[in-house]
Amino acid sequence: MAENNEKENEKNNALENQKYKDEKIEKESQVTLDENKSEHRIHLITIVGEIEGHENAGNQSKVTKYELLLPQLASIEDSCEIDGVLLLLNTMGGDVEAGLAIAEMIASLSKPTVSLVLGGSHSIGVPIAVSTDYSFIVPTGTMVVHPVRMNGMVIGVPQTFNYFREVQNRITGFVCSHCSISKERYEELMMETEILTKDVGSVLEGKEAVKEGIICEIGGISQAIAKLHELIDAQKKGKD
Repeated sequence: MAENNEKENEKNNALENQKYKDEKIEKESQVTLDENKSEHRIHLITIVGEIEGHENAGNQSKVTKYELLLPQLASIEDSCEIDGVLLLLNTMGGDVEAGLAIAEMIASLSKPTVSLVLGGSHSIGVPIAVSTDYSFIVPTGTMVVHPVRMNGMVIGVPQTFNYFREVQNRITGFVCSHCSISKERYEELMMETEILTKDVGSVLEGKEAVKEGIICEIGGISQAIAKLHELIDAQKKGKD
């Protein structure tokens, strides 16, 4: 009888745990993966749609809110229960300052981190994709590299031009310091005029992003999780 009650309690606890995970995925697009053989607790974060900054995006837009993501990253860093972070990206880009803040936050985590670019990681999504310890992109994934955009023409306002140039230098510096592409090559891709119709920049598919040294490797979810387990094991071994 006692054994039956114990099994029933275990079943109820498992159902409650799954319900909690489902609700967390639905509300926050986040979940902790903790049912693996290695007994590692991996926190999954998705960055999808438009990265929303200081101004609200349109009501119909799918957004990632940086003011919610930053405290969650701080909580992950402070937690003794989280061993690593897996970042899934399918973003069109968005607010430059917000995206760069997210990238800097991820890069400063002491926990092992791995990113996986799915549909795409465009514009300010590029620094976020390279901010992790290791990065993957699926074969059909794409990355759009282009200069910081502004609407209209800047006439007689050198301060505005200088501001945008400084922002671009910050982005370029961050990307090149977190992957193996050179500053010169990155700027060449950024200023390409023959690839994007009526625009400046480059579209890189999976293999091209790896060949250029922006992303580490072609792979999917299984490769990304396996690499994260490897990094977690290496960190724990180093601490021991």
